[in-house]
Amino acid sequence: MDSAAFEHHLTSPQGHRRIAGHVAEVGGFQCCDRIQIAVTLDGGRVADAGFDADGCGAATAAGSASVTLARGRRVLDAARLGPHEIASELGGLSPGKLHAAELAADALARALGAAARAEASLGATDRALVAMSGGVDSAIAALLCAQAGDAAAVTLELWSDPENDGERSCCSASAVAQARALAHSMGLPHFTIDLRDEFRTGVVEPFIAGYAAGETPNPCVGCNGHVRLDAMLELAARLGCATLATGHYARVVNDADGPLLRAAADPAKDQTYMLAALSPASLARMRFPLGELTKPEVRRIAADAGLPVAGKVDSQDLCFLAGTDRARFLARHGGVGDRPGEIVDRCGRALGRHRGHHRYTVGQRRGLGVAGGEPLYVIDKDARRNRVVVGPREALQTSRVAVRAAWLHRPGARVDRVKLRYRSKPLPARLSGDPATGRHAHLTVDLAEPVLGAAPGQLACLMDGELIVGWGTIGRE
Repeated sequence: MDSAAFEHHLTSPQGHRRIAGHVAEVGGFQCCDRIQIAVTLDGGRVADAGFDADGCGAATAAGSASVTLARGRRVLDAARLGPHEIASELGGLSPGKLHAAELAADALARALGAAARAEASLGATDRALVAMSGGVDSAIAALLCAQAGDAAAVTLELWSDPENDGERSCCSASAVAQARALAHSMGLPHFTIDLRDEFRTGVVEPFIAGYAAGETPNPCVGCNGHVRLDAMLELAARLGCATLATGHYARVVNDADGPLLRAAADPAKDQTYMLAALSPASLARMRFPLGELTKPEVRRIAADAGLPVAGKVDSQDLCFLAGTDRARFLARHGGVGDRPGEIVDRCGRALGRHRGHHRYTVGQRRGLGVAGGEPLYVIDKDARRNRVVVGPREALQTSRVAVRAAWLHRPGARVDRVKLRYRSKPLPARLSGDPATGRHAHLTVDLAEPVLGAAPGQLACLMDGELIVGWGTIGRE
């Protein structure tokens, strides 16, 4: 460790308290240290940078080092700076002080992300921007893009809640740091975008409203279709990236009318249902490097490359529910708390009591707490009267599904299948009336065979074979 370098940045900090431009701040919670970094861009370079810091002397020194390293660099080169480079600028850091370099690197990445999103204009190239979450799938997407040519990486922080388990969430501060470390280990520039406000408005609030209205919303569809990928496509354009690549298991094909999603080669991992709301214009700029691979193949590639995420367990929760449960989340963040009401049969006769209709979903059998001559299922929810309606299994059967706020990318006559839940198989189906391409307030899906319940609020993915030709939200008849 070169103590002279550390002392120089501690006693003569560069850019100290010069906060102008795009600002990011980290620390200040469980950690007593806080670092704030600001950057401005000019012509694709970091024209100026400044910082402020509270806490130990190492935080001040790390802030000064990050500013010194970033100034004058091309924005893509500045985005390759991490804790190792900052620690080296300080002559090395002891394990007890390395945390300061990590904080400074985090603040710099966030400030660069904000600046690039607002100011960068690097001109069109064949570069790919890769969405990285810290998991194995996005890591291999990044690796394959890097092997194919020029690439950069981005991670979004979407949600921050002390009750969440950061290790199980793909959008937490912990996940962002892991993704950045992976990107830097591949030599990729990495940007962080703070999208928490947009995520709350565009994803979390509709999720809460859906449950309050007695539906079972699918927030991932709106997140991919209107919030998360839109923000990354915008950044890709700013950074001169021709395409945005993700670790989703999906494929894109082009016909005479443009691009369409196609189911992944591995049906067990296919994620086109969650991507169905992507517009054709967005799809034209998307790449899915894992579309032809299976999950075991992806893990094998990661292991062969020596990536530490090769054996990382896949996240199973909604990112903002990781470490908590749905009912507690709805109560804390949306005021949708327990409100006891009646469990009734189809004739309105009371059979029992429930704690809150938001705790149930159409098709649910377990946990009802009522007995009958035969097994009972949730067949509907009446939010206005705070009732949960139950009935026998056959009461769930329906051959017609109402769909609202629908989009058809191709004529409705092409629809021959529909997928009503993420993990369910596509069902043979047709659209009533052969509707035309475009937006439709309401559509009716006629099923070839009855299905056991279609939960209002879920996505109806309209398909022509393996192609996704439209989508809408399941409503009530």
